[in-house]
Amino acid sequence: MVDITHKSSTLRYAKAQAVVNVSKQETITAIEQKNVPKGDLFEMAKAAALFAAKRTSDMIPDCHPLPIEYAGINFTIEDLTIRIEMEIKTIYKTGVEVEAMHAASVAALTAYDMLKPIDKEIEIGSIKLLEKRGGKSSYSKKLREGLSAAVIVCSDSIADGKKEDRAGKAIISKLEESDISIAEYTIIPDEQDQIIDLTRKHVDQKTDMIIFTGGTGMSPRDVTPQALRPMLDREIPGIEEAIRSYGQDRTPYSMLSRSVSGLIEDSLVLALPGSTNGAKESMDAIFPHVLHIFRVMEAARHDEL
Repeated sequence: MVDITHKSSTLRYAKAQAVVNVSKQETITAIEQKNVPKGDLFEMAKAAALFAAKRTSDMIPDCHPLPIEYAGINFTIEDLTIRIEMEIKTIYKTGVEVEAMHAASVAALTAYDMLKPIDKEIEIGSIKLLEKRGGKSSYSKKLREGLSAAVIVCSDSIADGKKEDRAGKAIISKLEESDISIAEYTIIPDEQDQIIDLTRKHVDQKTDMIIFTGGTGMSPRDVTPQALRPMLDREIPGIEEAIRSYGQDRTPYSMLSRSVSGLIEDSLVLALPGSTNGAKESMDAIFPHVLHIFRVMEAARHDEL
């Protein structure tokens, strides 16, 4: 199965439809009057759909087992057509569109099985997804284009050439996935003055994001938070909480990270862990959702005009 361990759980919703066409009005009458020989069509199809929704991962090889936290089914009769609509909700890392389509299709097959003794010309029509919400696609729409970012690696050993930078490159890779241009990529030692000077430089240049990696641990040389926090105009503690919560699910040591997030004028400043996994997981935790901040700030500026 596809690896979804890097994803965050969000509210996922899907609505799917299946259509069953019968050949005569007598079939519809039998359904409405509950005279179908095998029983109440709608109740049986509903039960089958609920079973199918919960067992989708047993039937479709690449589907992940997930908690079905809401399932609803609706039947509509239009002339000789029975329209089945299935809704599924969950809070999880992956979507539920296949679960909704699977449930709708099983409801349609159940209708076919129950009606075939009284109608030999039943057809199952289109099975399709009507709507889906949640996940990356829902939260990355209408983001501001043309964003820029500076990536600054704070590490004595990397600056001295004793180690290779991987964390900064992992951050750049994630930024490029979101079509963010890289204004600067540089490596500096753990020196407060250099951190402050680079931050001021990019604030003056109107760089949208200034992302530091390294210097957020517990060593006496880990000074990135001390350098950045006094500079912030507004802290954004929710970003730090999201990073640590995401990381804590993967390693118990994430609680020791001193990540920083906030605004200096209109620049978003982030200080992330210096380890490759720590930097990558921090970016996974907040991207692309964190980019919504630029829409919020743009709307606030518009309201001030």
